[in-house]
Amino acid sequence: MNPGTPAVLRGINDRAALDLLLEHGPLSRTRIGELTGLSKPTASQLLTRLTDAGLVVTSGSTTGGPGPRAQLYAVNPDAAHVAGLDVTPGRVHAAVADVTGRTIGEYELPTPRRAHRDAVAEVLEALAGATAAAGLRQRALARVVVGTPGAFDPGTGRLRYARHLPGWHDPDLLDRLGEAVGVPLEVANDVNLAAAAEQDTGAAQGVADFVLLWAEDGIGAAVVIDGRLHRGATGGAGEVGFLPLPGTPKLRDVRRGNAGGFQDLAGGPAVLALGRAHGLRGSTPQVIVARAVAGDHDAFLGVLAERVALGIAALVAVVDPALVVLAGSVLAAGGPRLRDRVGVELGSLAAAQPTLALSAVTGRPVLAGALRTALSTVRDEVFDTVALTRRRTR
Repeated sequence: MNPGTPAVLRGINDRAALDLLLEHGPLSRTRIGELTGLSKPTASQLLTRLTDAGLVVTSGSTTGGPGPRAQLYAVNPDAAHVAGLDVTPGRVHAAVADVTGRTIGEYELPTPRRAHRDAVAEVLEALAGATAAAGLRQRALARVVVGTPGAFDPGTGRLRYARHLPGWHDPDLLDRLGEAVGVPLEVANDVNLAAAAEQDTGAAQGVADFVLLWAEDGIGAAVVIDGRLHRGATGGAGEVGFLPLPGTPKLRDVRRGNAGGFQDLAGGPAVLALGRAHGLRGSTPQVIVARAVAGDHDAFLGVLAERVALGIAALVAVVDPALVVLAGSVLAAGGPRLRDRVGVELGSLAAAQPTLALSAVTGRPVLAGALRTALSTVRDEVFDTVALTRRRTR
């Protein structure tokens, strides 16, 4: 169909109305007409069309105010379902959401660290648990997005930059996963997915150029340029744990060691060691940082802030982002106090001065990004009423 034909224009209006319903919740026919600029008859036809297609359902009526009650309409939550998974060395967390974005089922599968793991079996078990909790069968899912450390090289099909994730390095793994899951499947870098969540509901909403720095046991980053995620030739853009930095030992064969200058400077083990040197004890780096913030440990926070700022300065010199989002449990534990110390250090290290913001995504950002990524694709498919009409008339 050519652009500008009645079918295409109807499709544009349909998608606009569906997006408004997702954003605002249930709306009356009159309100949809006001927000879209459509006449009442055209808005009525649109709602009838979307209801017949199973994309919209009635959702009660207006209350209060003068005049008769008006029927309210909402996106049909059962129009499609997606799943997201967050894979780490210690567990696989899965969640299922309906097309409105509401999470309706979750499941966490512990995966104790061991040399031999079956990635396909773990994904299937976590997915089965989440779909069962949602009251669905796995084949009812329209798409699954899995987040992992590292990135799959599009040229070789191998997972790179994540030697600490056993069982995920088979060059045929993506094919085996896709066949086993049986629905459209995407595997993405975990920090990139956290950045997608930040774009959707967090501190990076409306920001075209930003970097998300992630600090937990490992250090990573996501780079967004002109609103689009930059993955790099091998999927490794943002693997800043390998970044050589002044004052750190020169590391050779970083792929084998799965570490580099920035990781050795500000990764989880380095934070634990720094804490011990300053009389702080804790089982995890985030506990160490939280105790430093709660107590009088300015010296520790000053050194950590300098180390984090050194890595950010290298990123800023290359990317020149408007915003740097500080994410991951270690930086979250540092809160505004650590963020402000990092900002002071960055002021003397970097020529450009981006805004520093703490992540505004609550809960599990990687899982939220996986669901958001899956929903973005599925909504484009399910809400395409022009394509739906074509299929029905064949």
